[in-house]
Amino acid sequence: MRTMSNTDTADRALRIGLVSISDRASAGVYQDQGLPALQEWFSTAMASNWVMETRLIPDERQAIEQALTELVDVARCDLVITTGGTGPARRDVTPEATLAVATKEMPGFGEQMRQISLQFVPTAILSRQVAVIRETADHAALILNLPGQPKSIKETLEGLKDADGKQIVSGIFAAIPYCIDLIGGPYIETHESVCKVFRPKSALRQKS
Repeated sequence: MRTMSNTDTADRALRIGLVSISDRASAGVYQDQGLPALQEWFSTAMASNWVMETRLIPDERQAIEQALTELVDVARCDLVITTGGTGPARRDVTPEATLAVATKEMPGFGEQMRQISLQFVPTAILSRQVAVIRETADHAALILNLPGQPKSIKETLEGLKDADGKQIVSGIFAAIPYCIDLIGGPYIETHESVCKVFRPKSALRQKS
């Protein structure tokens, strides 16, 4: 499945791969919630050009590794996000599959995701979410494991704000555009009311 939005800028579109990992949702037992939540968030947050590809697969390590590899190496996604399969249960193998296709680990993302979730539930320490870079000869992508619940997905990406809209805890997406810059991807801009991106002054582009 592919969707496209905000195609009015000159830069190359950010290619986003979304992978929802669930035995029951992939079998049609219930409707997947992760992909719609992510699609809605990106539609709201992104101010620059983007293209999206989605996958709904079971909790099978080989299937996860194959999906991640195809999205990076074949579809040439710059950012790949998974939802589901990051807990301690026997069927939760998303982190293992993610690490298996990686060339670099990015531990700060997992640390921040758990920090955000710990503001709400003590069981956030059971989450094993990881983030990695996968590199080929001429391409690289950031791969992130997100939680499966729509509310948690939004909180993880945006962070936490008080009643006046002041940022209390930074969400992980604030750092993602600069990471994409550093690995050779397109320049990403967001709607600051949803998520304000941080870049060093030397990495900022002058707005026309």
